Amino acid sequence: MPDALVIGGGPAGLMAADALLSAGRSVVVAEAKPSLARKFLMAGKSGLNLTKDEAFEDFLAHYGPAADHLRPMLQAFGPAEVQHWARGLGQELFTGSTGRVFPTVMKASPLLRAWLARLTDQGLETRTRWRWTGWQDGGATFETPQGRQSIAPRTTVLACGGASWARLGSDGAWARILQATGQAVAPFAPANFGLQLTWSTHMTPHFGAPLKGIRLTAGSLRSRGEIVLSNRGLEGGGLYPLGPALRTGAPLTLDLRPDLTQDQLAARLSRPKGKQSLSNHLRKALNLPKPALALLTELARPLPRDPAHLAHLIKALPIPHDGPRPMDEAISTAGGLPFEALTPKLMLTTRPGTFAAGEMLDWEAPTGGYLLTACLATGLWAGRHAAQYDT
Repeated sequence: MPDALVIGGGPAGLMAADALLSAGRSVVVAEAKPSLARKFLMAGKSGLNLTKDEAFEDFLAHYGPAADHLRPMLQAFGPAEVQHWARGLGQELFTGSTGRVFPTVMKASPLLRAWLARLTDQGLETRTRWRWTGWQDGGATFETPQGRQSIAPRTTVLACGGASWARLGSDGAWARILQATGQAVAPFAPANFGLQLTWSTHMTPHFGAPLKGIRLTAGSLRSRGEIVLSNRGLEGGGLYPLGPALRTGAPLTLDLRPDLTQDQLAARLSRPKGKQSLSNHLRKALNLPKPALALLTELARPLPRDPAHLAHLIKALPIPHDGPRPMDEAISTAGGLPFEALTPKLMLTTRPGTFAAGEMLDWEAPTGGYLLTACLATGLWAGRHAAQYDT
């Protein structure tokens, strides 16, 4: 039997295995899918945003209520450490204008290959197509192509992921296993999600068009990111920071010209428009791109003629929507194991010797490098403490 078992072969699980191997432990990683880190590879198809190069307190603030719990883990392995780690695996990096850090090759596969090669050289053993089913007689049990298997290690790290993108391995099935043992699990909810809207045919020509230079507001949360009009509604990074407020029903409003005040907009709209249509007048007077103008017309027609009223709409356009896209389409999920059910070392209070890491913990953050950094940081933290665990 190995010293340590890691259940889940994503970034958090592999980082836990890395820490355990570095401490001289023998390690088996068990993964339900046929190969490791499938969601990590999928993320890499859009560039693999590793982390965000910004001041630590600004970085930490993106984790909301979980920030205090994550602070020591991100202090131990934050943006600077992620970059050092990736370079140590032979990856050249660059930092974009917004501070996001990417591998120069803009792919996840070279980094993953180098990482797995190093872990294998250290003695890592992997078991794929091993689906965890719980514990029995002191061992972790699995459904495998060879039938039922059991492993009884000295210590275990759970890194089973959240509950989105089930086809890549994060199906949340582990929650039922832990709940059956009396372990508290916070309900899953979508995070970093798109919104469902029903459009008229007027919007069809604009599907796929981005809206840039805007500001979105939901409750006390604001975002200056980009969104995309789709046939299903709204998508894009500008929505993601607003997820906690949108999930609780906070109304969403959109400022189409955030760099101008309402009075400045009203003054521009008060200029004579001559024989121009109102749409052309808006486009020229406010420099509104066609997708923004289409959205304004879709949601606020008939447009008011009064410049002050119209300026108010442009600064706070209500976005009626039908809620988040289905959870399995979300980039990540909130919910999972509450920090109150874990020790500061990320060990389950109900099961000594079993630690947890990654998206299965109850935290959330917007995209932009925050998700991956915290998965790596919690994996390292859990792995280091699991290596020190003495039965």
